Amino acid sequence: MGRVFALWAMIVFIVSLLIIYLPVWITRIWPEPKRTINFFKIVHVWMNFFFTFSGVRRIIKGKQHFKKGENYVVVCNHNSLMDVPVSVTSVPANKTIAKIEMAKIPVFGLIYKRGSVLVDRKSEESRRNSFLKMKAVLGMGLHMCIYPEGTRNKTSEPLQRFHDGAFKLAIETQKPVIPALIFYTNTVLPRKVFFYWPHKIEMHFLPPVGIENKSAKELKEEVFLVMKDYLVNAGKTMAYR
Repeated sequence: MGRVFALWAMIVFIVSLLIIYLPVWITRIWPEPKRTINFFKIVHVWMNFFFTFSGVRRIIKGKQHFKKGENYVVVCNHNSLMDVPVSVTSVPANKTIAKIEMAKIPVFGLIYKRGSVLVDRKSEESRRNSFLKMKAVLGMGLHMCIYPEGTRNKTSEPLQRFHDGAFKLAIETQKPVIPALIFYTNTVLPRKVFFYWPHKIEMHFLPPVGIENKSAKELKEEVFLVMKDYLVNAGKTMAYR
C-alpha cells in the first residue's frame, strides 16, 4: 500500500505544483521582503492542499513563542525529506538553507530557489556567500530556518552533532534561537524507494534561547541539549499516544 499512496501523493504534488507555478513566478514583481512574504502565502495554501489530499494531518505546537515584531534563527532536527515542506509552512514567513542541486529540477526548481538560500557545500565561496545571504534575510525581518545537523539523521541517536553556522549567525545578528522538533516525518516519507504513508506529523516550537553573553559554541551546546532532552522525553510520551 505504501507504493500506492506514493503514486497518489506524487500525482497530488505534481498537479498542485503546476497550478501554483504561475502565481509563484509572478511574485518576482515585488521587492523583498514582500516577495518572500507573498511567496510564503502561496506555498502555505499549496502545502495545505497537498497534506490534506495526501492524508497527512499536521499538529503545530508552540507558535506563541514567535513574538510579533521579532524574528529568529529557527533550528530543526532533520530525519526525512518531508521535514522541509513541514517546516517551511509551519515557521512564519521564512527562508531555509538548502542544497543547490535541487534547484536544477525543472519547474520545482523555481519554487525551491524562491524560498531558499542556496548553498553548494563543496564550495567554500558558496558557503561564505550563503552566510551573508542568511544575514540579509534576518535583516529584512524574516525568519531563517536551518537544519544544524546538516544532513538527515541516519543514526540511532536522537540528534547528530550540530554544525556551527546557525549559531554563528545568531550571535553575529543578535537574533535569539528558536529550537524546533519535528516528529513522524520519517513515518510518512521514510528512506525507502517510492514509499509514502499517511500519518500525522507534529512540529513543536520551544521557547527562544537567548544569545546574551554567549559564544557560538556555548549557544550551540545549549540548544543541542535542549533539543535532545525534549526529543528523548517527548518520545517516551508520544510512544503511548
